Amino acid sequence: MSKVLLVEDDQALAMGIRYALSAEGYQVSHADTVKKAREELAGKPDLILLDVTLPDGNGYDLCREIRENDPYTPLIFLTAMGEEVNIVQGLGLGADDYVTKPFRVRELISRCEALLRRSNLTRDLISREAGEPHKEATFGSHLINFEQMRLYHGAEAVELTPAEFRLLSELVRNRGIILSRQRLLEKVYDSNDNYIDDNTLSVYMKRLRDKLSEDAEYIETIRGVGYRLKND
Repeated sequence: MSKVLLVEDDQALAMGIRYALSAEGYQVSHADTVKKAREELAGKPDLILLDVTLPDGNGYDLCREIRENDPYTPLIFLTAMGEEVNIVQGLGLGADDYVTKPFRVRELISRCEALLRRSNLTRDLISREAGEPHKEATFGSHLINFEQMRLYHGAEAVELTPAEFRLLSELVRNRGIILSRQRLLEKVYDSNDNYIDDNTLSVYMKRLRDKLSEDAEYIETIRGVGYRLKND
């Protein structure tokens, strides 16, 4: 049974989410403040649903705090703000996805299921790649280590979120091949669900290019199709 931590101060909304997730077989704990959320995190949830605005703080700061200690637990922002700047900020701090209020419960459950599947696949991937001969690849002045799930620029580590790493890994493993936006979305989310917002891929790609600095040019946009990591 997967454990979900719901951090939401709207009691009516929280009650509805808890009921829906419990009916799907999830074990749900609830916190309506940052302080309570910190206490519930000790229970090591498998997935976190995090509101942006809380009585004693905000979800962005809490997300940053969580990611300093735990880079992999799936995290979804629940936000009433749909502007791109807020989406970019949340994903840039390490969130895996966002859902804009008001949302359909089925949509939220679908995204939870996809992120939990993907989280399990990530752990399997680390175990599998530990035994593979080709654990690293380079492009430009960057080196990607698949086993460690790390990216290096020279001797310095480049901090990537799990979603950004999966996106870059797919491009590197298929270097020179045009990958459709749909394929990349399915790789990032392990899902072909219609609820996934195509704009999320654009946000991830922008963040990834920003972090690659001068090597951002290696990621080519194939207009109307998708993306490709070009050869040297």
